[in-house]
Amino acid sequence: MNLAAHSPLRIDQRPLYAQAGEVLRDLVQRGGYAPGDRLPSEIELSQQLGISRPTLREALRLLEEEGSIVRRHGVGTFVAQSQPVIESGLEVLESIERSAQRLGLGTSMAEVAIEERAAAPRELRALGLEGDTTVTSVTRVITAGGQRVAHLVDVAPLHFLRGDELRVYGLSLPQMQDRETSSTKQGEGFHGSVLDYFRARGWPALSHSRTGLSAEAADQRLAQALGVSRGGPVLTLEAQLYAQDGRVVDYSISHFVPGYFRFHVVRRIG
Repeated sequence: MNLAAHSPLRIDQRPLYAQAGEVLRDLVQRGGYAPGDRLPSEIELSQQLGISRPTLREALRLLEEEGSIVRRHGVGTFVAQSQPVIESGLEVLESIERSAQRLGLGTSMAEVAIEERAAAPRELRALGLEGDTTVTSVTRVITAGGQRVAHLVDVAPLHFLRGDELRVYGLSLPQMQDRETSSTKQGEGFHGSVLDYFRARGWPALSHSRTGLSAEAADQRLAQALGVSRGGPVLTLEAQLYAQDGRVVDYSISHFVPGYFRFHVVRRIG
């Protein structure tokens, strides 16, 4: 398929290689290519897009990191085999882990960090709090099929969530006893999500979540955590979890690698 049939690269604030990556992603996903099909050569693609080959290679690297393509040195670029996709409706409040389990997909957690610290101004506003307030922050990376697919940060007021309580969540009694004589890891015992933890504990009584969905370019911190290129696109969910009494019990920012997640919304006629 000739890329000239696609819309020209938009002039926006993203690097040119990120714009080219979006067009190439559309080509791979909607251009009639099947897994294993070979894409046009770098010379052909760069001419059709009107960009330099170094810029094209950066765009191809983005897609390779996402798992959309496979590059074989001296052979060519091929459409990758289909990868597991975690699909979730935004009208349903559930964790990534539960969504994956429902679809028969396995996930695991990496680089878990739990700390009690002073809330940042943005976090205070999101939680509806003022002054010097201590919060529990939970940061972790989610992997699926050996690939880093999501970076999650939860922030909750200390009176709703304590770090020590969360660290032993999921440990059996023997493990908890052994913990007293061993060094404590930052996320020891914790698995799953803060939402699932609240549900398992039975408190606070949860009501709903207010969630915003956007796309943004990965900064250096996110790029390193997710193993993607700086400036590459990530999906972002920013959410406030409310208790039935109206208080915000958790503020979260979740970043997802495109290609591994699909979100949808059921909209009724008003």
